[in-house]
Amino acid sequence: MKRDVWSNRCRAAAGAAWFSPRYLRAATLLVFSIWLCGCVSLDSGSLRRVANVVGYTTPGLVTVRKSPRNPLAGPLQLLSRRGPKPTPRTEQVLRQSDLAQVMKQDPQQGLAQLQASINSEPTPDKVYAFAELAYINAKQAEAKFDDATALDMYGASVAHAYAYLFEPCFDVGRNPYDPQFRQVCELYNSSLEGALRIVNKHEKLRPGYTHSINSCGQQIDIAIVVNGRWHADDFDRFEFVSDYELKGLNNQHQTFGLGVPLIAVRKSHPDESPAEQYYPPGLTFPVTAFLRVLPSTRAPGSANGPAVHCALELCDPLVTTDVIVANRRAPLESDLSTPLAFYLNDPLVRTNALATFALLDADFAKDFRGLYMLEPYDPHKIPVVMVHGLWSSPKTWMEMFNDLRAMPEIRDHYQFWFYLYPTGQPFWISAAQMRADVADVRRNLDPQHNTPKLDQMVLIGHSMGGLVSMLQTVDSGEDFWHLVTDRPFDELNADEQTRQSLQGTVFFHPNPSVRRVVTLGTPHRGSNFANSATRWLGHKLIALPSMLTQTSQRVIRDNPGYFRNTELLTITTSIDSLAPDSPVFPALLAAPRAPWVRYHNVLGRAPNQGFLGKIAGDGDGVVSLASASLDRVDSQIEVEADHVTVHQHPRSVLEVRRILREHLAEMYAESHRVPAAMPATYHHAPWPAPTSPFPTAPVFQTITDSFEPPSQPR
Repeated sequence: MKRDVWSNRCRAAAGAAWFSPRYLRAATLLVFSIWLCGCVSLDSGSLRRVANVVGYTTPGLVTVRKSPRNPLAGPLQLLSRRGPKPTPRTEQVLRQSDLAQVMKQDPQQGLAQLQASINSEPTPDKVYAFAELAYINAKQAEAKFDDATALDMYGASVAHAYAYLFEPCFDVGRNPYDPQFRQVCELYNSSLEGALRIVNKHEKLRPGYTHSINSCGQQIDIAIVVNGRWHADDFDRFEFVSDYELKGLNNQHQTFGLGVPLIAVRKSHPDESPAEQYYPPGLTFPVTAFLRVLPSTRAPGSANGPAVHCALELCDPLVTTDVIVANRRAPLESDLSTPLAFYLNDPLVRTNALATFALLDADFAKDFRGLYMLEPYDPHKIPVVMVHGLWSSPKTWMEMFNDLRAMPEIRDHYQFWFYLYPTGQPFWISAAQMRADVADVRRNLDPQHNTPKLDQMVLIGHSMGGLVSMLQTVDSGEDFWHLVTDRPFDELNADEQTRQSLQGTVFFHPNPSVRRVVTLGTPHRGSNFANSATRWLGHKLIALPSMLTQTSQRVIRDNPGYFRNTELLTITTSIDSLAPDSPVFPALLAAPRAPWVRYHNVLGRAPNQGFLGKIAGDGDGVVSLASASLDRVDSQIEVEADHVTVHQHPRSVLEVRRILREHLAEMYAESHRVPAAMPATYHHAPWPAPTSPFPTAPVFQTITDSFEPPSQPR
């Protein structure tokens, strides 16, 4: 696109921006950014440059902490000028064992004597004290850049914390109500994280690798394995959750237990499965690293003594929330929100650059259009497809996605997909493209139609995305074709490609795989936002696909007198398509709906506060209540929110949760041929979770022989 065209667009935007809503002023900044960056055409490189420029003034969703979050910083005085100090209970153990002076003069000798005391008379307090003192020694070695000693001491600390938690001989004395119990969990986690940081620094934290270290004079073999739906080739690198502070999501969903929460950055690789083509570049996902001590395979009487074999399990917290060790269940420490925010922190994702480019030029956006997955495809889970609205992108769903995924009854039975489309074109064009894209996904993932869950799909649409979603479930009949002509379609003079394109837009049937539709803040009868000023601005800024505009003009030219209303064929932008006087809305409202689909609707009412509240009237500031209301629905609620946040409001999230629970109960009733009047408000699924091809239990079995602490610390 020529620079003078962009200059005209910039002037048009500047002339109207200050008389338009706040989000149009934001678009003006993006248009000027494109011009200032010297972009002469819309391409992925231009998009990245603009995103980086705008990203400087856009708050990040995560920020790097000055120092990693460490729960032991206070109890062990890690940041004190005098250096780390043991807790009073550990000092008491040293006094009782007559090791206080030895530990001050020679810590290594003190640890050796404490280990000898543990070997002769093991107690939980002694094992805890050793773990704590080894951790302090590791921190001191790390401060001296002695990674070898630090790794040695971290390993000893993890081993003793593990023994405290799982050794059968401590079952009687172990007290989960003792504050020391939680403290030893923190020692396990922090020591393991310290060791992993050293390994990661040397680029050895990779699935499939086995590492051997010598800790306190004993060999420890550690195999890094994957426990979950991801596989070894997916992992590019790791970041530590404790390095980051969450800023951009309202809620941070964490669990507390054992393990080190990590951010895994995915990479593309050869021989990807059909589903992996739907993962966006740079995707990140949550992982919890858990170190498990395994039974020894070396004879106890061998010359070098028994080796300690461990498995560093990279667990998917979306699949398993706990591990089984020594016949007891231990919860995993996890963080689902920070890895999501880390991915969203990419300027290309967190800014409106992609949404604006997709609005301004549909030809450019076709390279990005389609379904996206942020988690591995699971044939045993029901797809929930989220469809964004005008001048938006899948980023708009992240608040709801973050909250819904944290609910066990939702994440155990549903997988979330996101549909991205160019929002500058009329919404019925986007609906036709979505029908084709969803059909392609089905062909790629399940060509033989052997996956019942894909026929239980739920669509959730915000704003214009609700219209796109509704058009997946209605039967056009002849109604939409009769909006432009009364002549039979067979009489149309056009080439076969043009006929198929037009036919897919005006003649369509409900998708049999869609079973439920939820619309939020959707202009079912159009929006007064599509007024003369915004429509004029849209004509100046938005470029429709060249093939679409050329095809429409050619069809009209080649069929003189055939069409009685050519406006719908030549309509230029999505803003025009949303005009309240558009004849498409009555046709859509009257169109026969699929009898197997249930419908739910959420309306927004802007709070009666501030400037927007005063001008919003009875709607959300963009869509009136009358337009947002929908007849023939299974449920409809109103929330106090404006148009931009109606789908992120807590009541909307809770309503979607209720709907998904109801859907789950209904699908269960159908598949088991039981009465459908099952309670829709249960707290957990009333039947066993579906069998998954992915392991949900730990990769390795529980320990069968006791762990012997090293006898000769170094």
